[in-house]
Amino acid sequence: MTISVRLDEATAAGLRRRLGEQGGSLSEFVRAAIREKLEREGKKLTPYELGKHLFGRDLSGPGDLALNHKKYFREKMRAKHRR
Repeated sequence: MTISVRLDEATAAGLRRRLGEQGGSLSEFVRAAIREKLEREGKKLTPYELGKHLFGRDLSGPGDLALNHKKYFREKMRAKHRR
């Protein structure tokens, strides 16, 4: 199948830059991109699966914070008012 795609200048420049740096043909790149898109859409990922690489990245506190939030809140309040 033969297709034609019109790209805006910024996208075309980015594509030329990427192909120049990493090599490969335009056709190979487009085929791989379409294949990847079809695979991604076929999986129907859950919201958790979509964002799991982001969860816990900043190590923002204890791992049981959701379960023991009242305990941690009380500790913070006691520490604040002891001064």
